[in-house]
Parts: sequence; structure tokens; C-alpha cells
Amino acid sequence: MKNEHLTKETLQKELAIIVTDVLEEAVLKAGDVFVLGCTTSEIVGGTIGKNSSQEVGQWVIETLKSQLDPLGIYLGVQGCEHINRAVVVERKLAEAKDWEIVSVKPALHAGGSCSVAAFEQFEEPVEVEHIVAQAGIDIGDTSIGMHVKYVQVPVRPSIKELGGAHVTALRSRPKYIGGPRATY
Repeated sequence: MKNEHLTKETLQKELAIIVTDVLEEAVLKAGDVFVLGCTTSEIVGGTIGKNSSQEVGQWVIETLKSQLDPLGIYLGVQGCEHINRAVVVERKLAEAKDWEIVSVKPALHAGGSCSVAAFEQFEEPVEVEHIVAQAGIDIGDTSIGMHVKYVQVPVRPSIKELGGAHVTALRSRPKYIGGPRATY
């Protein structure tokens, strides 16, 4: 690991703060979906797609599940470009939302560490091509926007980096429609 000061405890503490920041702004409810885009390569101080860490992927998914599961919020984990950014979700979510399940199983260099960890930690994981999440975090600029419901609103977490990875986040809100007489 290039980022020698990174420990499981530090990563999980900082990630928990980031997720809390996003959840406070997004005001999600049970049944909503939270998407993760993540490059463990960048977290450990490397270059996206070049320094994957299975261990860090496990830490990230453990942390997210520990925060989202008790709230009844589903986690979707975006894979890398080598699996066309397919998303790991629980089968019951995919079936309830009628999302098309695709035939691919993530691997360290075709999906990424977090997708592999999600496949190991979810009850009944499947891959789907597209989801509609209400919010999410992007660790390492992996571009989660395609999976967050329109209208997307940036969220500025109090912690801007996780290890060596830049962190951004999105939430969604309903569209404002109508003219000057409309109220919201």
C-alpha cells in the first residue's frame, strides 16, 4: 500500500463521516438506493485501475453496509469500465425495481475491489446495467452520475479525500416545474 498511514480504523472513521454528511443532506428513507463509485487504487495512493486493494474494498463495503443496512437503505456498487459500470445490488432490489440482471461476476481487475467485496458481503448479489439511486458517493472520481436520479445536486462532504482519493457526492431532488406563480 503506497498510502502507509492509511489504517482500517482511519478509513472507516472518515468514510462514516462522509456517508453521514451525505445522508443528512439527502434525507433518504427505507427502500431508497445509495450508489458507491470507488477506486481503491486511488485510496491507497495509486492510479485508478492500477493498484487495486481487496482489503480496502472490504473495509469500504463493511463501513457502508454498517451505516445503510440499519436504515433499510440499499447499497449499489458501481463497477469499473471493464464491466461497463454495471452495479452490484441485492437480487430482491433488482427484482422489485424490475432492473435487468446481467451475466457478469466482478473480479479485481474487471469490476474492482469494492464490487468484489459487495459480491462477497451481500446476501444475494446480482449485477444490473442501470439503476436509479437517490444519492451516492464517488471516491476517486469514478463518475456515478449515470446512476443517480435526475435532478442531481452536489453534496460537499466535510472530508474531501479518503486516503489519496478525491471524494464527491450527489443527492437527487424532484424537478421544479411551473412558472413564477408556482410554489415549492
